[in-house]
Amino acid sequence: MRLRWLLFFLASVGCVSANANCSYEALTEYLGLNDNNVKLTSLRPVDNWKNYITVFIDLFVTSITEVNEKAQSITTQVTLAHGWGNDFTTWKPDDFCGMTACTVKKDMVWTPDIVIAESIKTDIATMENMFVRLESRGVVLTTNTLAVTSACKMDLHLFPFDTQSCTLTIMSSMHSKDQLQIRPFSDASFLTQSSQNAFQTQGEWELLNINMSNNQINFIGDLRDQLIFQITIKRKPVLYVIDFIMPVFCFLILDLASFFVSSGVKEKLGFKVTLLLAISVLLLLLKDMLPSTASDVPLIGMYCVIIFTLIGISVLETIFVSFLMGKGNKSASVAPLQSKSALSDAVKNTEGPADSVSDRNEAPPLTADALRQIFMEFQVQNQQEKKSLSWTRVAKIIDLVFFLMYATTVLMFLIVLSIAWFP
Repeated sequence: MRLRWLLFFLASVGCVSANANCSYEALTEYLGLNDNNVKLTSLRPVDNWKNYITVFIDLFVTSITEVNEKAQSITTQVTLAHGWGNDFTTWKPDDFCGMTACTVKKDMVWTPDIVIAESIKTDIATMENMFVRLESRGVVLTTNTLAVTSACKMDLHLFPFDTQSCTLTIMSSMHSKDQLQIRPFSDASFLTQSSQNAFQTQGEWELLNINMSNNQINFIGDLRDQLIFQITIKRKPVLYVIDFIMPVFCFLILDLASFFVSSGVKEKLGFKVTLLLAISVLLLLLKDMLPSTASDVPLIGMYCVIIFTLIGISVLETIFVSFLMGKGNKSASVAPLQSKSALSDAVKNTEGPADSVSDRNEAPPLTADALRQIFMEFQVQNQQEKKSLSWTRVAKIIDLVFFLMYATTVLMFLIVLSIAWFP
C-alpha cells in the first residue's frame, strides 16, 4: 500500500515538473528575458557580428486623410508589419509542450531602428503596439499603425484630373547594409489588393496601386539599404467639375449668347462686365488651391485665364461697337436739325410785302434761290443719313465678324484643352 502511494507521489512530482515547462514563464526564463539581458535588448541578435539581419516589411495603406497641394505633403494612415531573425530566441517546441510562439513586451528584445525618410511628422494612429511575437524558429514579428505626414512632390499640371505618386522610403537610421538589410515580405499585387480592401475612407482620392523597389544610399560614409514603397493615387474630380469648371464654362456660353441679345449696347456691356467679375472671384478661389511654386502652369489655370481673356476682349469689342453705333446715331440726329433750319430760312426769305413793281419782278429769282438752297440742304441731309447708315453698317459687320472669330477661337481652345487634359 505504501509502495503504491510512493509511486503515485513520484508520478505527481513528474507531472508537475512537466507542466512547469508548459508555461510562458518557463519559456521566458529559458530565453533569459526576465533578467534585463543586454544581449537580448541592445545588441544585434546574431551569433557572429559579421552576419547581417534581414528585416522583412509589408506596408498597407488604410486611408488617405489629407493631401495638401500647396505644402506638397500627404497624410496617410499605414500599417507597418515587419519581422526579422533573432539567433537568441529559438527553442524546441517539444521541450515546452509544443509551444511554437510567445508574445512578450517589445522592450524585452532587440528591435530594428526603422524610419521613414520622407516623414515630416509620424504619430501612432491608434494605441501603440507594446508587444512582439516570438516564434520558436527564431523569428520576431510586430505591427504598428501609423499616421504619417510625408513630403510628396506633386505634378499638378492635369489638376483636377491628376494622378500622383508618393514614396515612403523605409531605412535604418544607424545600421549599414552589412549589418541590416530590408526586403519586402509580400509582392506588390498582394499589398495593393489588401490595402484597397482595408481602405477606410471614401474621400477625394482613390488608391490605384502600391509598388516597391530596393535601393542603396551612401549616408555618412556607410551604405544603407532602403525599401521604397511607391503609392499611386488618383483624384476624384467630380467636385471640382461641378463647383469650378462647369460655372466657368457656363459663363463662356453666356458671353457667346450675349451676341444674340437685341437690347441696347449698354445693357450688353453691363452683362459682360458682370461675367468678367464672376470669373475673377473663381480665380481667387483657384489661387488658394494651387501652389505658387509649380514648375508649370496647371491646365485649369490656363483654362480660367484664357476664358477670362476672351471675355475681356469681348468687352473691348462691345465698347468699340458701342462707340461706332453712337457715332452713327449722332450723325443721324444732326442732319434733320440742319435741314429744318435751312427750310425755315428759305421760307423767311420768300415772305415780306411787295412794295413796288420792281419787287414783284425780282420775286421769282429769290424763290428759285430758296428752292436751290432747300435742295442743297436735302442733299446734305441725305449724305448725313448715308454716313449714319455707313457707321451703323460697319459696326454690325465688325460685330458679326468678331462673333465668328470668337466662336471659332473658343471651339478650338476647348478642343485643344480636352486633348491636353485627357491624353
